[in-house]
Amino acid sequence: MGKVLVVDDAQFMRLTLSNILTKGGHEVIGEASDGQEAIELYKQLQPELVTMDITMPNLDGMDAAEAIIENDPEAKVIMCSAVGQQKVVVQAIQLGAKDFIVKPFDESRVLDTINRVLHN
Repeated sequence: MGKVLVVDDAQFMRLTLSNILTKGGHEVIGEASDGQEAIELYKQLQPELVTMDITMPNLDGMDAAEAIIENDPEAKVIMCSAVGQQKVVVQAIQLGAKDFIVKPFDESRVLDTINRVLHN
């Protein structure tokens, strides 16, 4: 199972996602509340996968994902988006994100996506 960095500005969303991941057998090795923190923690913790919220203060998820992928082309980043952000998700995939999960989170869909990305 994977070592995951969870990035979201909403603590409730980080907690929800962390609980889903832990139940699914993954290890949440860090949490960040904005893009800048995500980049720093990625370098420190070297997670196998990052779940990245798109809309955050300081540095948004798109810019943070781009910076992480530029730094580590092998990075596995999954974008988390609210319904209706399809255009942004497409941009994220073009930047190098591996997939996306939609909020509100569906536990089985989240785990399916994460397991698929980790094993590809």
